[in-house]
Amino acid sequence: MVRVTTPAPLPQPDSEPDSATVVVRAAPNRRSALRAGAGLAAAGALATGGSATGAGAHPASASRATGTSHAGSSRAPGIPHAPSSPVSAPAPRAFPGQPAQITHGPRTRPRVALSFHGQGDPAVAEKLLGEAESAGARVTVLAVGTWLDEHPGMARRILDGGHDLGNHTLRHIDINAMSEPDAYAEILGCADRLRRLTGSIGTWFRPSRTSRASPLVERVARRVGYPHVLSYDVDSLDFTSPGAPAVTRQVLGGVRPGSVVSLHFGYADTVAALPALLHELDRRGLRAVTTTELLS
Repeated sequence: MVRVTTPAPLPQPDSEPDSATVVVRAAPNRRSALRAGAGLAAAGALATGGSATGAGAHPASASRATGTSHAGSSRAPGIPHAPSSPVSAPAPRAFPGQPAQITHGPRTRPRVALSFHGQGDPAVAEKLLGEAESAGARVTVLAVGTWLDEHPGMARRILDGGHDLGNHTLRHIDINAMSEPDAYAEILGCADRLRRLTGSIGTWFRPSRTSRASPLVERVARRVGYPHVLSYDVDSLDFTSPGAPAVTRQVLGGVRPGSVVSLHFGYADTVAALPALLHELDRRGLRAVTTTELLS
């Protein structure tokens, strides 16, 4: 097990953090929005699909949503220990013709990328990965650095499943509100952990507590080694725990060829929604691939 001393968390503002307490604070508005949106989309979403949703700030992890806690534990049952030495893993790469901040891939190919905020109960994450793999899907996981400190074996587990693994900042706080040195430390802190565990800083960087990075954060991410920032064009709103059918409708109402979908580890609704979601994507002829595959 790798133990790394991390800085104490900064005070959390209003949007999206890393603890279950923020889920309680943010859920009512998000849930109302989702219910309203889901109600409008429910009539035809499963059968027809539709236009992409707007991408908004996203939330926190949710070990709480599953009724479990990993506080104080370094590894969940069944989750492998981190390797004693890093193994070579894919590095970030530049995609010519793509913008510095990517929200979706080519609309001309029947592929989509399901991207997951990597935090929360690792047992739930393991179950979700298993569901994806049994359906032949590959996903993209943007891991939070402190989560990797607590569960280092998850880094290899994700890569061994054929998935993309990337950087979602060290502590998952509002990176757009930080000074340049602090933002650099946040991105570099997670990159260091990924490098230590896998030999690479990860294939992608996604900003925390926002769907889009500020120009400053974009510049800092490039300095750390990420040519692109990964955003998304479909927000599942799964972190509001609206129930699996609502998560499925929300995604299917917005997804189309080339979409990058934002989802989260640690939420029981997300795990429950995944089989129906993947089945419907397959019925529409859309294949769930990693973000690297989406853009390659």
